[in-house]
Amino acid sequence: MTRPVYSFRPNLKNPEHQRAWEKFQSVPEGQKSQYLVQAILEKEDRKWLEEVIQKTIKESVRELGICGTTEQSTTKLSLEEIPDQMMDFLSQMENL
Repeated sequence: MTRPVYSFRPNLKNPEHQRAWEKFQSVPEGQKSQYLVQAILEKEDRKWLEEVIQKTIKESVRELGICGTTEQSTTKLSLEEIPDQMMDFLSQMENL
């Protein structure tokens, strides 16, 4: 059985592609396949972790009955959506 092959052709006019290509070029020869495998699996793990964190926060908000208070009105946090401030905080944690 032959091994599958994938060709990566970044669009270097796209800043994200350019950045990814530069990072990929810094990976030593012989380690590039492992680097891609690790990057793909880490992305999936991160997605799973984000879902667990979101679920945990939603459950905590529901259990504690946490409400957001503003000067003009008091509104209950939506249980269907994580507030943008919390997601920004989690994004910053990811970059550490």
